[in-house]
Amino acid sequence: MAAASPDAVLADRAGQYVPDLISDDRLADGHSGIKATGDVRACFGAPIPAFLISGDTAPDRLREALDGGHHLLHKPVRRMKLRAMVQELLKRHPVAGAA
Repeated sequence: MAAASPDAVLADRAGQYVPDLISDDRLADGHSGIKATGDVRACFGAPIPAFLISGDTAPDRLREALDGGHHLLHKPVRRMKLRAMVQELLKRHPVAGAA
């Protein structure tokens, strides 16, 4: 599932689809990936794994991500680094519906 905003993810709550992974830092309309992650986790009541992808390399942004317990990848992200991050997070947090 790809969504342009936290509201779009939360709207799918009616379908009981729990996201496997959350990513991205700056979302449409000025939404923060950190806040969106917290909102989605709270709504679903699940510790959904998440990481942020950002072009912002400011020290404050990195500190904010780390303080929130998020992994942060800086753009441009190499394909293998992205794959490794996804695999690591899904290994540590098995998908609820996976067999």
